[in-house]
Amino acid sequence: MRPLTFAAPVALLLLLSACASTMGPSRYAEELETLSDQCEARGGILVPTGQESGRPQADYACRITGGATRLPNDG
Repeated sequence: MRPLTFAAPVALLLLLSACASTMGPSRYAEELETLSDQCEARGGILVPTGQESGRPQADYACRITGGATRLPNDG
């Protein structure tokens, strides 16, 4: 592996992280965190829908991962 191959992406990430840390939390991030918390409370995880609308409610769906069933539990 060549170290220069990774130099440009690392430099870009450092630059972007420096800019991101100076701004306050965005509304999108706050809504996404709330949506994630609500989904986890239902026993699910957020999965991307493939859309990029700028609204977390449209960009992510809650996939229920645990014991959701319509079959009765007889014992």
